Amino acid sequence: MRLQLFTLFSIIILLFSCKEKKNRTDKTVFRYNESKGIATLDPAFAKSQVLIWPANQLYNGLVQMDNNLNIKPCIAKDWEISENGMNYTFILRDDVHFHDHEVFPDEKGRKINAYDFEYSLKRIIDPKTASPGAWIFNNVKENGIKALDDSTLQIRLKKPFPAFLGLLSMQYCSVLPKEAIDFYGNDFRNNPIGTGPFQFKMWKEGEKLVLIKNDNYFERDSLGKQLPYLDAISITFINDKQSEFLEFLKGNLDFISGLNPANKDELITKNGNLNPKYKNKFKLINQPYLNTEYLGFLLDTSKIENKFSPVLNEKIRQAINYGFDRVKMMKYLRNNIGVPATKGFIPKGLPSFSEKIEGFSYNPDKTRKLLSEAGFPNGEGLSPITLTTTADYLDLCEYIQQELSQFGIEIIININTGATFRDMVANSKLEFFRGSWIADYPDAENYLALFYSKNFSPGGPNYTHYFNLEYDRLYEEAMLQTNDSIRHLLYHKMNKKIITDAVVVPLYYDEVVRFVNNSISGFESNPINLLNLKYVQKINQ
Repeated sequence: MRLQLFTLFSIIILLFSCKEKKNRTDKTVFRYNESKGIATLDPAFAKSQVLIWPANQLYNGLVQMDNNLNIKPCIAKDWEISENGMNYTFILRDDVHFHDHEVFPDEKGRKINAYDFEYSLKRIIDPKTASPGAWIFNNVKENGIKALDDSTLQIRLKKPFPAFLGLLSMQYCSVLPKEAIDFYGNDFRNNPIGTGPFQFKMWKEGEKLVLIKNDNYFERDSLGKQLPYLDAISITFINDKQSEFLEFLKGNLDFISGLNPANKDELITKNGNLNPKYKNKFKLINQPYLNTEYLGFLLDTSKIENKFSPVLNEKIRQAINYGFDRVKMMKYLRNNIGVPATKGFIPKGLPSFSEKIEGFSYNPDKTRKLLSEAGFPNGEGLSPITLTTTADYLDLCEYIQQELSQFGIEIIININTGATFRDMVANSKLEFFRGSWIADYPDAENYLALFYSKNFSPGGPNYTHYFNLEYDRLYEEAMLQTNDSIRHLLYHKMNKKIITDAVVVPLYYDEVVRFVNNSISGFESNPINLLNLKYVQKINQ
């Protein structure tokens, strides 16, 4: 009898153990870390990658971009653009619901309609919202966003803007339920309700954010299977990049993004390939990234105290551009992750990028010749130039400092913290500064707008305060051109003008770099480094 009881007890223990083990492993949870922290889950404030990534899991807009930057349907199943390019009419799907939540009378997610989009987009424009994405609708007519009925939304522009659909793919333009904003007010930031593939579960700020699968999500894969595949997403907030790296090596994170200088030689060979010792643990995914890293000159004499500053001399700016080897810089400081920016400001990866454009390459003879023509042979009599940067880019700036010193160009490096640095750039307080521009939408206009005179900072992104009538004319002509081929030719002319006037020092066209655990499949990359997890699958180990 004792033996029978012991056997029965052993079987029960075994069954419970198996059940517990199953409970631990049958849910697929994708884990990543956000070292910079997350300030809000309200898409109205999704300005940076840090905020865009979770917003992309929680919300949907009218349209979306695929991995090749093509605009595809999302909640809008179809649309029509008028012949003059000024009226956009969207027809919505009829099977999209908000996440289940108590703000709805029966706690089941309400079906969305065109009036939800009218409310959501107007909320971005509303000064009370103070959304950094309000600029998207600067070209929209007053009262130009209107629901015609439950399934039809119309947006009317003041003038044609070929990249407008791309703007609407941004997370700012996500649809939200008015009930939730009315209920939560400012607390919507940590009580998000959208239509996305994942929905909010819990958020302990500074520690963990958990999103769970939306069982009512409307999108399906090519075989008709409902998305997403994952059960949940878990985001941690370890602020130390080295600790994040160690957690990834231990298998506690499923992917890390970017190339940390402290770990680049451990992970990447000098040829830009994954260190062979890690091939059985994780894989490297990299591709062109719509991000141009550069140094910018402030060209506004009204903002510069020293009216004889070297940065105001076009020949000095050109000499600096020719005075360092970008190819060597990429090999030794970036392990060839990225492409030397020798074709101007428009980055590789955009349709309008052209290999035929001749930008700046290393040419010591030209640097010496330009210095002489400027009246400073071998740099004699040339005042030192202060270059301001953040600590993340110190190695690049020191490399350029060393390279230029051989020509008698003295660069003094000043380091500022991120927030202070951004404020000083935006308010025209730096004569020479390190910058980067990541595309908000897949059109070169996004880059060329940085040099349009009506976009002077702080009201716009023209941080150099470059002003050129011919450039402005080309820019305005391009914005009226609906033929892509002709518009791209105008973009090339503007790019050449930026090079000729040496407005900036293009450093390199960046690459998306992702290290992904081998247990993950369906994890793809794209040129805007958007995190899209609805197609991701995970094998529990």
